[in-house]
Amino acid sequence: MTHWGQLIFQDAASPTILQMTSFHDHALVILTLVVSVTVYSIFTLVANDNTCRDAIDAQIIEAIWTVLPASILLFLAIPSLRLLYLTDEIGFPSVTIKSIGHQWYWRYEYSDFPNLQFDSYILPISELNKGEFRLLEVDNRIVVPIQIEVRLLITAADVIHSWTIPSIGIKIDAIPGRLNQLGFIANRPGVFYGQCSEICGANHSFIPIAIEVIDSKSFINWAKSTK
Repeated sequence: MTHWGQLIFQDAASPTILQMTSFHDHALVILTLVVSVTVYSIFTLVANDNTCRDAIDAQIIEAIWTVLPASILLFLAIPSLRLLYLTDEIGFPSVTIKSIGHQWYWRYEYSDFPNLQFDSYILPISELNKGEFRLLEVDNRIVVPIQIEVRLLITAADVIHSWTIPSIGIKIDAIPGRLNQLGFIANRPGVFYGQCSEICGANHSFIPIAIEVIDSKSFINWAKSTK
C-alpha cells in the first residue's frame, strides 16, 4: 500500500464502519466550509483599506458569530452521539466469542460450542504462503458467519491489550480482571486483519488478529471439524 493509501479508511466490512465513514465525510465537509470562510474573512480584512473609527459595536455580527458556531457544533454532536450509542448497542447475538489477551498471543473460546477453543499466534515469515501478509497472518484465524450478529467478550490475562479490526470498526480494550463486550455484524465475506493497539510490551508488534468471514453453513461445518 502506498503512503497515500494509508491515509484513507479500509474497505468497510460492517454497518458500523460504514456509519463511521459517513460521519467522517460529514465532519470533513463542515471543516472544509469553516476553514474556507475563515481564510476568506482573514484575506478580506487584510486586503481592505477601509476603516471606521466611530464603530463601537455590531450586535448583529456578534449574534451571528455566536449562533453560527453553536449550530455547527449541533450538526457535529447529534450524529456523533448517535454513532456512539450504535457502536455500544448489542441486540440478540447468535454467536459469542471470548477473546483473552496474552503476552503475546490471543486465546479464543466459542461459548456456544463446547470445547471449541484455540490459541492464535503470529505466523513466522518462513511459514507464510504466497499472498499472505507479514506480521498480520496467524496460525489460527477467528471464523464468524456472515450477516449474523456476533458478541465479542474481551479480557486479558496479564497486561492491557486492545483488540482492533479497522475494516469492521472494532476497537476495544482487553483489561485484566475486567470483561468488556462489543457486538458486530460482518456484511461481506473475506479475511480481515488487525493488531493489538495498546503498547503491551516488547513484542507488541507480534500480536496480530485475523478474522475470516464465511457463510453460515461453512461456519457450522468448521465448528464441527475444529472440536
